[in-house]
Amino acid sequence: MTRREPLNREKVLDAALALAAEEGLKGLSMRKLAKTLGVEAMALYNHVRNKTDILDGIAERVYRGIERADPAAPWPDRVRVTVLNLYRALARHPVVPMALVTDEATPNSLRALQPIEDLVGALYEAGFDDDGVRQTLGALNSLVFGSLLLTTAGFATERRGEAEQEQMDHYLRRIDPAVLPNFSRALPALAAVDPERDFARALDILIDGLTSAAASGPGTA
Repeated sequence: MTRREPLNREKVLDAALALAAEEGLKGLSMRKLAKTLGVEAMALYNHVRNKTDILDGIAERVYRGIERADPAAPWPDRVRVTVLNLYRALARHPVVPMALVTDEATPNSLRALQPIEDLVGALYEAGFDDDGVRQTLGALNSLVFGSLLLTTAGFATERRGEAEQEQMDHYLRRIDPAVLPNFSRALPALAAVDPERDFARALDILIDGLTSAAASGPGTA
């Protein structure tokens, strides 16, 4: 008889991440997770408290993989590297940003908060006051999470099944260029999706604006 390896928190999180990637947040349950691991559901509680603890653990694992920017680099470069690395890490595990934006995961470990700490430090160095930092963090977070969510639906979807593609094609055929000339003109470009390239371009535009604002004076309001 093959001896089963002892269960631990890391193995539970591994299995939970795989299950959530396959079935989504709603498909992740203690019962299903236990079945995947070949154990009774009660055995999981020796390693995780509940589903929230699992989602926090998954999110923290993803944040641990985010490479930090060079602290000696100029502040715009640090902002760009930090935000781009955050985007890339979350894009590899789409279920994590979904858990974060729906407040199903709220990781508060030092490693999970490190990207925010690095961004805040760069923005204070740039000359932003407290309100400016808050507003700028909101803009950066909106860009990251908005871009990630858009890659799961609509024109920005990278992975689309045949049924979804057929539905989209039917929708596009109903667009009348005579009524919506500008939208019709833009449709080919909207369909030519390269999420990371588009994100990086949008980030550069935002950072250019931040650089101009920082040069405008005290508080950068």
